[in-house]
Amino acid sequence: MKTHEQLGERLPLGALLALAMTGFICIVTETLPAGLLPDIARGLDVSASLAGQMVSVYALGSLLAVLPLAIATQGWRRRTVLLTTVVGFLIFNSITAWSSSFTVILIARFFAGVSAGLAWSLLAGYARRMVSVRQQGKALAIAMVGTPVALSLGVPLGTWLGGLIGWRMAFALMSALTLILIVWVLVKVPDYPGQSSSQRVAVRSVLMTPGVRSVLGVVFTWMLAHNILYTYIAPFVIASGLTEHVDLVLLVFGLAALLGIAVTGRLVDAHLRSAVLLSLATFAAVSVLFGLFSTSPVAICVGVFIWGLTFGGAATLLQTALADAAGTGADVALSMNVVVWNSAIAAAGLAGGVLLDQIGVGAFPWVLLALVLLSLGIASRARQSGFPEGARQGGAAVTGH
Repeated sequence: MKTHEQLGERLPLGALLALAMTGFICIVTETLPAGLLPDIARGLDVSASLAGQMVSVYALGSLLAVLPLAIATQGWRRRTVLLTTVVGFLIFNSITAWSSSFTVILIARFFAGVSAGLAWSLLAGYARRMVSVRQQGKALAIAMVGTPVALSLGVPLGTWLGGLIGWRMAFALMSALTLILIVWVLVKVPDYPGQSSSQRVAVRSVLMTPGVRSVLGVVFTWMLAHNILYTYIAPFVIASGLTEHVDLVLLVFGLAALLGIAVTGRLVDAHLRSAVLLSLATFAAVSVLFGLFSTSPVAICVGVFIWGLTFGGAATLLQTALADAAGTGADVALSMNVVVWNSAIAAAGLAGGVLLDQIGVGAFPWVLLALVLLSLGIASRARQSGFPEGARQGGAAVTGH
């Protein structure tokens, strides 16, 4: 079988974009109810706050399932695992679209979250496995592009679809997209064997691998800071007079994130450490900007754009660093990443709510600054492992191309 080098280092774009579509469906399925809450509440005769639990149970399913399922499916063929997650979305989005029972819908949403957890544990490792070591970062950037697209468009897309075709048809449309994705995966995505029992690495062993805890520490502190601001962006921009334009603020963020992931794809393999440190340092500077000029709409818009740039490549940078550090335990480490990432999202919701109620939004930038500086300190110290200097050496190259 020819190596990637013999094939001229051509990226398998069709396969990588199928992984990107999987990530897109994960995020849109999660965020879709947020833009449809009034319609869902009326349609199911429940309160809007109760309807909002459709998002909560999805996140809970992802958080609880990712590590056990990643371990349980280590020996499965990779395309079988991918198709299992996609079929899960087909089934549970279809139940959500057609069921008249709110209880049944909540159960379906939980298991849709389980499907997402399994998908997130798989996508990064799958993308890296398709290419040679020197192109793993670029491949991961392409495979992750569905995430910022979905984050920037998910809620407005859901709101628009709800008004156009109704909330049930919006979920039915997601099922239709998964049918297309199943065919796409079967046609374009290569299959690889799972790990044999002798290749599998215990969770504790992976966690104790040099560099893994440093990267996970950066994941938690960076994402905690990011999500405190992202979750409470609406109350934060009140002082600048942008309350009626939160959707445009988020669109600016989303477009900047897309640009950030494109830039990251070019930098990640040769300058991973520098890109992480620069992103965190820039986010720290934006936090100061927000703290000093919170009443200026121009400062907020410029800051949001720069913030989006720093965030866009975060998933690619952190997952690449984590997989490199973990070596043969990359799949387990990337599952840990999902747990830590989602824990940061949950903690941000709680911490941001407490800050908002007890101190006010004026405290946000300075709390962000403290968290980002802590993250920067962890990354700076992880010079030998975690975020090593120089070009990536491919220590975590996955065998079995």
